[in-house]
Amino acid sequence: MSDQSSNTTRPKGDKDIQLYSLATPNGIKIAWFLEEAGLEYDAHTINIGKNEQFQPWFLQISPNNRIPAIVDEKPEGVAGPVGLFESGAILQYLAEKYHSKFLPSDVLGRAATLQWLNWQMGGLGPMTGQFGHFIKYAPNSQPAEKLEYGQKRYGDEARRLFGVLDKQLEGKQYVTGDEITIADFAIAPWLLAPTKFYGKPELFSEYKNVAAYLERITARPAF
Repeated sequence: MSDQSSNTTRPKGDKDIQLYSLATPNGIKIAWFLEEAGLEYDAHTINIGKNEQFQPWFLQISPNNRIPAIVDEKPEGVAGPVGLFESGAILQYLAEKYHSKFLPSDVLGRAATLQWLNWQMGGLGPMTGQFGHFIKYAPNSQPAEKLEYGQKRYGDEARRLFGVLDKQLEGKQYVTGDEITIADFAIAPWLLAPTKFYGKPELFSEYKNVAAYLERITARPAF
């Protein structure tokens, strides 16, 4: 990825899709999809540790100042580039534009995929992220007695959600069945968060279907 620490205008390459992101659970989703789909794109690093997400050009794409975001330089039906933010919306947009096999075309398959995509966006990601904050980052600035409530509240909910997914994965290769979909691109990076980002691999080790699923995911060449 190109570095944006000194840019005052939007950086872009020559590909149709410009990705502005970072290797976080949310940031990984879009690059993984693009790689799996075999789509060309230019990747640009947004270093949130340096507050690069507040640059005016980035806020024009992502007014919520969050990564990832993309710009489609050649959108269908309109003139000029179009920016998109929110990883779930980006995954759906790319799958629809490129008629990807990762979003089923039949009504029931599509509905199943989108419900689990939204499950991640509304539950697994936020709850696991808050849990990670209270076990990894908050202890650097807060006394232990102020951490217990947040650690229990978000830890309990993250475990509940891992359990929901563990049950859903019973007898399945991927979240909605035997084929990978955009729901998997959204969900799997957050399942890796306790190990990859929080340094706590033991936290959710009891969920055997989730563990087997992650082995299948991480064995994919594009991941």
